[in-house]
Amino acid sequence: KLAMEFPSEDIFLMTASPVIKAVTNFKQVSKTLEEFDVEEQPSSLLEKRYPNIKVIQSGVKQLRSDEHKIVTEDGKEYMYEKLCLCAGAKPKLIFEGNPYVLGIRDTDSAQAFQKNLAQAERIVVVGNGGIALELVYEIQGCEVIWAIKDKAIGNTFFDAGAAEFLVPKLTAEKREAPIACKRTKYTMEGNEDKERPIAAPDRLGSALGPDWHEGLHLKGTKEFSHKVHIEILCEVKKIHLQQEFIQLQRTSLTFPKEEKNVEPDEVLWPVYVELTNGKIYGCDFIVSATGVVPNVKPFLDGNNFALGEDGGLKVDKHMRTSLPDVYAAGDICTAAWEPSPVWHQMRLWTQARQMGWYAAKCMAADTLGESIDLDFCFELFAHVTKFFNYKVVVLGKYNAQGLGLDHELMLRCTKGQEYVKVVMQNGRMMGAVLIGETDLEETFENLILNQMDLSAYGEDLLNPDIDIEDYFD
Repeated sequence: KLAMEFPSEDIFLMTASPVIKAVTNFKQVSKTLEEFDVEEQPSSLLEKRYPNIKVIQSGVKQLRSDEHKIVTEDGKEYMYEKLCLCAGAKPKLIFEGNPYVLGIRDTDSAQAFQKNLAQAERIVVVGNGGIALELVYEIQGCEVIWAIKDKAIGNTFFDAGAAEFLVPKLTAEKREAPIACKRTKYTMEGNEDKERPIAAPDRLGSALGPDWHEGLHLKGTKEFSHKVHIEILCEVKKIHLQQEFIQLQRTSLTFPKEEKNVEPDEVLWPVYVELTNGKIYGCDFIVSATGVVPNVKPFLDGNNFALGEDGGLKVDKHMRTSLPDVYAAGDICTAAWEPSPVWHQMRLWTQARQMGWYAAKCMAADTLGESIDLDFCFELFAHVTKFFNYKVVVLGKYNAQGLGLDHELMLRCTKGQEYVKVVMQNGRMMGAVLIGETDLEETFENLILNQMDLSAYGEDLLNPDIDIEDYFD
């Protein structure tokens, strides 16, 4: 975007990775919903397309904002007129520095994970967001103990009802063929042979796209397909290595079978997970998929950034941080403007792309002395993804975020086919969750955006015999 606006200016893109993430197959599904794939491409492609862009492959060692200067890991210095920080986020690891704990957040760590899984008979997955959800669904031939702190799976995206709708898919033996996903992968040359089984948390990779598990062979050593046991309302209390566990003289459990008494495990495992509900399970390794923290550390030293409660760099509605000429976009930043009643920030690919594009517009407007309005994409929270092979659309305050007790829910569910939930407040639609091919996303998007009073329709709003689109076109 910047390269097009300023063809005669030099634009530097600094990245620690030899590949860059490109958005491909972009499709505007509705006013606010977009679908796209994320592809890794060699940075030379970008430089070819825009001659004024120079990609510098090096991590940032220091930002000297008072001097308008960036110092890279290799000791070089670069002056800037305007700077946008888009360094993303890092996985929040449950225990730092434990070789048996893998954090998944980027393509590098997904590769490490696949390598370990090939020898695994049992793993423990901790976390309840999108990555944990997809991971558990995709893994075959390996026992999975899934520890979640909530009552129901997928709490970031769903309520308990949606979770119930999805759970049968986890235990179904017959798996449908996944929908084909086009994506090319570039590996880092000469990196394949080096042993790097541990995805170190301080190593920065590039973040995963929405269909990151495609093309990874997520198969363990066992021949059966799906074995998942969910432990709810618990967190990891402690991790014991094999020797420590033997000294503890405590009992670990076998993989739970249908409601039988749980038996003690005779097998010795490399590592043991003690949960806050008192149970201990042995496993080959633990996957920490417990969300991310903004990757601000490299930039804080010597700079007085205002930070949000979640640790991100606070940005105003023109994506400016508290420091002059320094902007931020994506997972690293915290939106500190007064949001629309039906938008909230969530560290997702869709928002990262929108913020980056909008930040470039703001930098351009500022440079040219023009005024700019907050982009329309921040009017309504809208995200489309896939879970368990179902299309999933979430709109507005889809989980009644911030609405307190003053709201009501309406549901429509056809087992194995679709799940529709809307969040209503004072007769107005505030949010929706659509799972399956419902074809309701545009209608509901309009109803949330125009805040029309729907009290007169009552339950008929979700009546499958009434073609709701005809009402509100």
